[in-house]
Order: sequence, then structure tokens, then C-alpha cells
Amino acid sequence: MRVEIWSDIACPWCYIGKARFEKGLAEFAHRDEVEVVHRSFELDPSRVKGDTALVIDMLAEKYGRSREEAAAMEANVAANAQSEGLGYRTEGRDHGNTFDIHRLLHLAKARGRQDELLTLAYRANFAEERSVFDDEVLIALAEEAGLDADEARAVLADPEAYADDVRTDEREAAELGANAVPFFVLDRRYGISGGQPTEVFVQALEQAWKDRPATALTTVGGDAAACDTDGACDVPRD
Repeated sequence: MRVEIWSDIACPWCYIGKARFEKGLAEFAHRDEVEVVHRSFELDPSRVKGDTALVIDMLAEKYGRSREEAAAMEANVAANAQSEGLGYRTEGRDHGNTFDIHRLLHLAKARGRQDELLTLAYRANFAEERSVFDDEVLIALAEEAGLDADEARAVLADPEAYADDVRTDEREAAELGANAVPFFVLDRRYGISGGQPTEVFVQALEQAWKDRPATALTTVGGDAAACDTDGACDVPRD
């Protein structure tokens, strides 16, 4: 069974949702027969490369809040991340265009190291003092993931390298009706939107396995926190 996950490095619910899905997958009896493929989705595709802003400032501007209110929003998301055992910095993180990160993730996919790079990129962006919008940081992460540093550097230097792969992923997301991430698709039959609880992923995996084959894409699980195409991310209320 194949599980495709549309996500963006800039999306905190994608970071949290990946952890929850992996916990659900670990409980699934047929986990060794599941192929997981990560797909590209940009939350802020219009932002120019190199144009970065502090996340707190970006949130304050997007939601029309004060910096103190934006910081409280981040603290709420951080609590959700920490409840899953994830590190999460609420100060000093930056936000920018993620197209190059997605291109590098497609290189990693071609080399069989996609999940390794994605995991490292999430950790760098949300938990560590490393900006994923810096090419040198991305190259270092690629090397840590087991990729060749020179090959990663060459991909970043060529704006067309793997660009079509990113655009194909984004086009397929639109065709499937995905307007927020994370978005999980099980064998192109079941769709799960948002950072659902672990038990929802367990149930969906079991149902998808039991019902093979089926036809139309069926959405499972209720509403859950996600980040939409405007770059807005749901924030849990106290």
C-alpha cells in the first residue's frame, strides 16, 4: 500500500502530522508493506527566494495581531509539538520560500534518502538554530541525510533541476482537492487532511488495507489543524 503525504517544511502541522502518522504506522500490522512517499506543496509560492521574515512578525502581519499575540499563537503550536516529543523553538525562526527545499527533497527521493532529509529539515526549521532558507544549511542537511554535497549544491545552483517534479506534485494536489496541508492519501483511495490524532491514522490504514481495491477518493477523519494555500496555519485555542 502506498501513502502519499503532501506537506511543506514551513508548515508546523506538517511537522506534527508526520510524527503522529509515523506513530500510527508503527501500530499498523502491515507497516512493512507500506510505501511512504512525500509530495511537494508550497504554502507561500509567491515569496521571492531570499525574502525571509521572522515567523513571529509574519504571523502578526498575516493575522493582524500584536507580536505578543503572535508569540502566544506560536506557544500553543509548540505545546502540540512537544506533546508528540518534538522540539519546537518559538523565538528566532524564519519564514521564506520553500521551492528549493522541495527540489532538494526530490533529489533525495531519487537517491532513496527522502525521509531522512525531510526529517532533518523539519528538525532544523522547528527545533534548531539553523535556517532552511540558507543554501549552505540545505547542503549540510543533504550531506547529513546521506546525499552527495556537490550534487546537492549543483541542484540548488540550477533553478530548473527537479522543478517540474515539484510542480507535478502541486498540480496533483490540486486535482485531488487538497487546499491545505498536511494531506495524506492512501492508495489514491482515502484522503486525510490535517494533523489528525494518531488513532485516526491507525483506523485509516486498517480501513484502506481491508477495503482494497476501491475506486473514488474517500475522506476520513474530521476537521484537524492544517496550513492552507494562503499560508495560514490553524492555531489551537486554550
